[in-house]
Amino acid sequence: MTKKNTQKPHVDVHDRITSKIIKCIEDGAGELTMPWHSAGVSLENPENVDTKNHYRGINVLSLWVDAMVKGFGSSTWGTYRQWQKQGCQVRKGETASVVVVYKNVQAKGASSKDKDAKKGMYFLAKAASVFNAEQVDGYEAPAPEQEPVSRVERLMQVETFVAATGADVRHGGASAHYNSATDSVHMPEVERFIGSGTSTATEAYYGVLLHELTHWTKTKTRCDRPSPLEFEKEAYATEELVAELGAAFLCADLGVTQEPRADHAQYVEHWLKVFKGDNRAIFKAAAQASKAAEFLRGLQHA
Repeated sequence: MTKKNTQKPHVDVHDRITSKIIKCIEDGAGELTMPWHSAGVSLENPENVDTKNHYRGINVLSLWVDAMVKGFGSSTWGTYRQWQKQGCQVRKGETASVVVVYKNVQAKGASSKDKDAKKGMYFLAKAASVFNAEQVDGYEAPAPEQEPVSRVERLMQVETFVAATGADVRHGGASAHYNSATDSVHMPEVERFIGSGTSTATEAYYGVLLHELTHWTKTKTRCDRPSPLEFEKEAYATEELVAELGAAFLCADLGVTQEPRADHAQYVEHWLKVFKGDNRAIFKAAAQASKAAEFLRGLQHA
């Protein structure tokens, strides 16, 4: 007697998508960008209010996590004095975020006139405290160069799917996130989505919406995934991997796109770096993402 195959077809699709995202990462996923207009630069590229330079290296990841933990929509940061220089004031009681600043320092006894002066130079790492634009009074973000025009084609099959979950989805603001305090999903206005080099505005909007909807499933009464505490970067990385893989699965299931896009891989690659090469992390996250997708699908008939 032939054993009946009980595996659900869409689970096979999830495995295929995971494999393709891994291949995309191995081939070089590229630079991550946010696919919507914002008052500043995207959260993946935090900017210093004084120098206008983007933070680099570990500071990007550190500020990104802090922004998510504290619910900041702005990507502009500065030290206490730098904000004062802009005529702004950090509010009393605000907690700073820490970045690492490297300075080129000349060792004692080495003369700057020496031909080999560079041999007497070294980098000194110092910690600096910075505050987000949303922690200060008196700052107005620069206006967008032009008013955004909606490029998103509304997909009724996705709209119906999201509505059936009963999730509280709110549009407005400069960031996309899930707010656990209000149990609500927050999205920039549809008109702000412009797409990216690897996705249309439609794919971008629904990809982000389904990403945040996957975050919505993490609560104890839904899929019961652990909520990370502040500054637990690996725990945040795990949840972000789950959310982005969940978005990729749901985009395929709902016909938003049939193939995993490069921006899914870019996002996943960004967080995999937190695990320092743990090649099992993506598979653990994929299992959780598939469970989340199943939960959301089950709500369609509730």
